[in-house]
Amino acid sequence: MDKKGNTDIAFKTTGCTWLSLVSDQVGVPLDQVNFIACQVFGLAVAFWFRLCLNPQRTTPEVRHAVATIIGASFVMFCFGWYAIHVFILVLACYGIMIKASVHKVHRYTMIASLGYLTVCQVSRVFVFDYGILSTDFSGPLMIITQKITTLAFQVHDGMCQKQEELTDDQRRLAVHSMPSLLEYLSYNINFMSVLVGPCSMYKEYIEFIKGQHVQHRLKRVKDTSSQQNGWDKIPEPSPMRAVINKLLVCTCCLLWFFIITKAFPITYNVDPQFINKASFITRLAYAFISVQAARPKFYFAWTLADAIHNAAGYGISGVNERGEVCWDHISNVRIWKIETATSFKSFIDNWNIQTALWLKSVCYDRAPYYRMPLTFVLSAIWHGVYPGYYFTFITAIPITLAARSVRRNFREYFLSSRGLKICYDVVTWAATQLTVCYTVMPFLLLAVEPTMQYYRSMYFHVHVISILAMILLPSKPSGFKPEIHARHSNNNVKEN
Repeated sequence: MDKKGNTDIAFKTTGCTWLSLVSDQVGVPLDQVNFIACQVFGLAVAFWFRLCLNPQRTTPEVRHAVATIIGASFVMFCFGWYAIHVFILVLACYGIMIKASVHKVHRYTMIASLGYLTVCQVSRVFVFDYGILSTDFSGPLMIITQKITTLAFQVHDGMCQKQEELTDDQRRLAVHSMPSLLEYLSYNINFMSVLVGPCSMYKEYIEFIKGQHVQHRLKRVKDTSSQQNGWDKIPEPSPMRAVINKLLVCTCCLLWFFIITKAFPITYNVDPQFINKASFITRLAYAFISVQAARPKFYFAWTLADAIHNAAGYGISGVNERGEVCWDHISNVRIWKIETATSFKSFIDNWNIQTALWLKSVCYDRAPYYRMPLTFVLSAIWHGVYPGYYFTFITAIPITLAARSVRRNFREYFLSSRGLKICYDVVTWAATQLTVCYTVMPFLLLAVEPTMQYYRSMYFHVHVISILAMILLPSKPSGFKPEIHARHSNNNVKEN
């Protein structure tokens, strides 16, 4: 990326310009430098928050207030006057929550939050020329939209629904009283998650603020296991090892970004000279490398956010088989499982995990009909209005159906020996990774014209293969035995 003068950088961001010199020196846009600076500072604050504002030393109200003030400061530092959109959305939806009927609060909140988010996203794409000349303030709005709607549904569950009509998770997470304004602001704007998330559950966040998170998470282990007990009687476990491990991952991602990502820009996939001169195999290989190179920026942001939560003492999921405390309750990505995924579903299940849980909790689990299409529509609206997003989502539908069909028809023939299973895994890994590259390319290119250029250069081969697989392969293979298929499916779920 070409270096720009301070005037140009100031024009491109509404946030603070104190770090413009750093932006010039490293060749990274100022809004991204501001983001990293806030997250690094947030990591230090998180340690202080856990040690000095421990629930045994201070009140929940103080912890709520500090988390909110620092979070609001981060938003203003990164986005300047654009931060007003965050505050408008949060305050407007709190007004809806306390004024609307609990029977309809979830519907009103969903419409209001998604509507405001969409208006802001449309303005960036069509008013500000695809966001090139404006700071991307939609990230915090997207996270807050998840939180606002999640809480609204949980209030509806706790104050309106009959408990026997709820699932176990809905019953466990139901909120039985209206949150105060301070609690609502803290949940949505706290410094740990306001910039990049992830979305956590309101009830669990309140437990964390009150100092009950560790005991409640580990008590579940005590209640369900005869081997692990007494966790509620020991001091709070230290997150230091988990934080250090995640910071090492972030460091590797940064190195990958500066060494590899900048050397393989996504836009080169649609460079006319490259398309005309390079062979199909070369273009396929470059697409694979460039998409692989683009992932670490997501890994970095999500893993650093996870480390910040852990440093504050939030994020315990339980204990592993060795009796060690696991700090992955609100992790948003499982890098190893993504990079070794042998199926399209496995890849998706380990990418942006908390968003998938949000879609499941507010849409898939609640829709009486057409669950998958409605969940797809919600996901598309939430992501934004860039045409490339919709190309990706639409392309994913036949790929998912074709992958299921191929798996049903062929997998059982490769389970008879370890050698065949390894061959199957290698082939499906390669197919999955190349298919993911093809699918997400429009998501990274954003616009219609470069997307169609890329598809034409690839001869629409994944679309063609997927549609042929759906048409030619039987929905149930000959000799299909439901009990065997179910056993294989269960084994696969365990493996994933």
